[in-house]
Amino acid sequence: MTDPADTPDDATLRKILRSMKTVAVVGVSANPVRPSYFVARYLGLRGMRVIPVNPGLAGQRLFGEEVRATVADCPPEVDTIDVFRRSDAVPAIVDEAIVHLPRLKTVWLQIGVESEAARAACAERGLNFVQNRCPKIENQRLFGELRMGGFNTGVISSKL
Repeated sequence: MTDPADTPDDATLRKILRSMKTVAVVGVSANPVRPSYFVARYLGLRGMRVIPVNPGLAGQRLFGEEVRATVADCPPEVDTIDVFRRSDAVPAIVDEAIVHLPRLKTVWLQIGVESEAARAACAERGLNFVQNRCPKIENQRLFGELRMGGFNTGVISSKL
């Protein structure tokens, strides 16, 4: 599990979230009830360009963009990858992103996704690295939108 000492503080997370302009969502689903879909949609609604990445959907369109098969197929302006894949797949994805995305600044691994190898590769290159977190949840938490998302509203009810 993630060592809390490795987790960026709130000020760093705010800075990272504000800097995200073009995000490749790796492992995105076309199913609107899947977390990868609604996180990608949310990021797009917050003004970010979302580049969907999923080999099974390559060539289709999601969020106004063509779905790419791999990170290497993404446009060079991608500055962030948000990974919805198993932890064991992450090192190869990050290595591919480092090679093919010249403007890469941030690697973000979703809740439940962790990789020490990816963390080390990002640290070596001075890239931001966040693991076991969700940019949608963090954005909502840090910029006052949690109630809109239905999380942590502070309301306790016994109604069924």
